[in-house]
Amino acid sequence: MIVFKSSVAEFLDAVERSALTGMIETRYRTALHRAPAPGERQAWQNSMNFVCHRLRRSKIPQDCGVLIEYVIPTTLKRMDLVLSGFNREKNKQVLIIELKQWMEARLSRNPDLVWTRMGGGDVETPHPCYQAYSYLRFLQDLHEGFGRNEIRGRSCAYLHNYEPAARDEPLLDKRYRSLQTDAPLFLGTDHEKLEGFLADHFHAGDGGAILDQLETGPFRPSKRLMDEVANLYEGNPSFLMLDEQKVAYENIVAAVLEKGTKKRTIIVQGGPGTGKSVISMNAFGHLLRSGLNVRFVAPNAAFRQVTKTSLVRKGKRGVKATIDNLFLGSASFLRCNENTFDALIVDEAHRLKGKGAYQYFGESQVEDILKASRLNVFFVDDNQRIRKDDIGTVDTIRKAAAKFQSKVTEFNLVSQFRCSGADGFLQWLDDVLGIQPTANFDGWDPDAFTFEICPTPGDVLARVQAKNREGKRARMLAGYAWKWSSEGNGNGEVEDVRIPEHGFAMPWNGRTISTSWAIHPDGEGQIGCVHTSQGLEFDYVGVLVGRDLQYDPDRGDLRASWSDYKDSTGKKGLKEDPATLTRFVGNIYKILMSRGMKGCFVYIQDEALAGYFQDRLGRTPMAPGAMGHEDSLLATNVGSSQNRPGTI
Repeated sequence: MIVFKSSVAEFLDAVERSALTGMIETRYRTALHRAPAPGERQAWQNSMNFVCHRLRRSKIPQDCGVLIEYVIPTTLKRMDLVLSGFNREKNKQVLIIELKQWMEARLSRNPDLVWTRMGGGDVETPHPCYQAYSYLRFLQDLHEGFGRNEIRGRSCAYLHNYEPAARDEPLLDKRYRSLQTDAPLFLGTDHEKLEGFLADHFHAGDGGAILDQLETGPFRPSKRLMDEVANLYEGNPSFLMLDEQKVAYENIVAAVLEKGTKKRTIIVQGGPGTGKSVISMNAFGHLLRSGLNVRFVAPNAAFRQVTKTSLVRKGKRGVKATIDNLFLGSASFLRCNENTFDALIVDEAHRLKGKGAYQYFGESQVEDILKASRLNVFFVDDNQRIRKDDIGTVDTIRKAAAKFQSKVTEFNLVSQFRCSGADGFLQWLDDVLGIQPTANFDGWDPDAFTFEICPTPGDVLARVQAKNREGKRARMLAGYAWKWSSEGNGNGEVEDVRIPEHGFAMPWNGRTISTSWAIHPDGEGQIGCVHTSQGLEFDYVGVLVGRDLQYDPDRGDLRASWSDYKDSTGKKGLKEDPATLTRFVGNIYKILMSRGMKGCFVYIQDEALAGYFQDRLGRTPMAPGAMGHEDSLLATNVGSSQNRPGTI
């Protein structure tokens, strides 16, 4: 979708008449059905004046094309500026320019990222050259005109306000050197260099014809993309399928390859650890390698980011950019045309949103996805819904499929591949948390999975730290029973999760690493929540159960505490609906406790609830600090540091 399109001559005239910003805003409202933010309007006003000077002084042909705010299909991201024309070899040429008003930046220890000031706070964000490069990579991988080499592409970044430091300028650091080979960087002192760069790339105009091809050309995976994805999957043990996983996978592949235009919907149901993500990733890879226009959809940003990271080998920037473009959030299909995609693979579909959800302006993401694809595959677990606006239930998907006359096929996954194969533990959790009655109401084989209720949160932390020292993957998790500090108030450093009666305090996962917290080194010193862990797995987890979930011994039932549950969005409209709130809070704790494949250590703040869990286990509670010899030594060593996580 294009917000503004013109020739260079028309663009220069509009800027000089001070009319451009108003023209962009008018077309923005028409194209995106909403008003631009004040910051966007200011950016157009400031940046386009600088662009005007560079274009005029470069003397590129006046009939070259200009695009402003080109909305990248299905991504909701926008290219700031795109120029088109013919290069000196008479090839069609497109140049993507990422514009920034930055005035400062700092190095990040993460590849291709930098720190800058944005929105009144420090933000870790992609280097501007990476942004420009990734946009071009999207077109090269997925736009047919680029895939067939009919259109040549270049990209660059222009920070017109940025004065580089006299020494050791962060944006020019050697770690970004190869990145700037792919997408050159022009700062506030590089105006003449940018003018020369423009002149080198445009020797004849095109009257906007190339921009028309960019806008209307089909999107299909290029052969290079298919080859690269095949290499990612080959020999990767993470994608080995077992038993009914293989059955569901083969049926998905067969369905999408069927001839005809009739819609197909496949629903794959399964609880935690049944292998939904293994199947979804295999199906996605196979369909993409088959040359189909397919995307992987995940509503949860953390699950999406960690899945991408696990797939891409470290250091391969091109492959990383490609995978970024193939993994989409669930709000990406609001304005898609009918059957834009051959297939959409939707993992964690129970988190799809309905009307009124944050930053979603449609009616139903389930219907958006069904409309946009010929085949849609939903991997779903109704018992992992945690908010009212999570509408991706099996029943909702069936009704939406009927609306679009899509044939439905369903599969149920039963066997557990997480939690050391301890089906009984997860069924026991279902029964104990009141999610559904099961035959495992009296326990499971304890040799199959380690589950311990610890007397203090410090004991939970000590066990998690011990597992990390052993080389295992372990994380601390907690229910939403403690408030979060704002991002500008030390979030990720302020010890928000405080349990004073045990002298315990740790920070929530920082927002700057929220999508990568599960695999980020800093994650070991922070407590994750359901949004940063749902769909992911670790070897061991430590879970803190706050007072948001309580037990009434007189009634003999669980209840959620509306005042102690701190997720304002999650409890909205539920003050007078305690049953629904209790179900959602119970679902959250099942999700958290089932993130570990080998074990889970739990502290429960409500004494009655702790006693209820112990009764259901049929075990004697441990005394505070009661550990094995190895853990006792660990606790002594950890406790010697005054600054360790978990102390106040």
